[in-house]
Amino acid sequence: MKNYKIEPKADLREANLWEADLWEADLWGADLRKADLRKADLRKADLWGADLRGANLREADLWGANLRGADLRGADLREADLWEADLRKANLREANLREADLREADLWGADLREADLWGVDLREVDLRKANLDFSCFPLWCGSFNIKVDERLISQILYHLFKLNTDIDLTKIDLKEYANRFLKYRPELNKIV
Repeated sequence: MKNYKIEPKADLREANLWEADLWEADLWGADLRKADLRKADLRKADLWGADLRGANLREADLWGANLRGADLRGADLREADLWEADLRKANLREANLREADLREADLWGADLREADLWGVDLREVDLRKANLDFSCFPLWCGSFNIKVDERLISQILYHLFKLNTDIDLTKIDLKEYANRFLKYRPELNKIV
């Protein structure tokens, strides 16, 4: 159903759109609160400003979708494909993104407070100006090459310095110390 057009700001609250073919659909500003969009094909769909609060998007394909300014508070996005999705200024507060693929997504200015980011692939994601307070930042290779700003770096460093350790963190060379991790994961590249 390529290029499916729905009236702007359509009321689709609690709609059953499970496995729906909505490829390139125009869902601009649609009210999709608590809609069932599990396994839906929403590739390149325009969901700009859509209300998806509490929607079930588990395993949905949102590759390249426009979710700019969308409200996804409390949405279930487990195992969703959000590769190259535009999520600038989207509200993902308390969203469940477990094991979602967000590679190369744009999350500039997104609200990710209290979002579940367990196992999320964030490679090449833009997290500048994003708020990740009370969420979990992934410590695996899926977090490599994320674009970040001073706020996130200072937040991570602040938490690093609050660890209870015998190591005097004020006297270490961060790069040299980070490379010590290679003795546990020798397949990784040295930071130069």
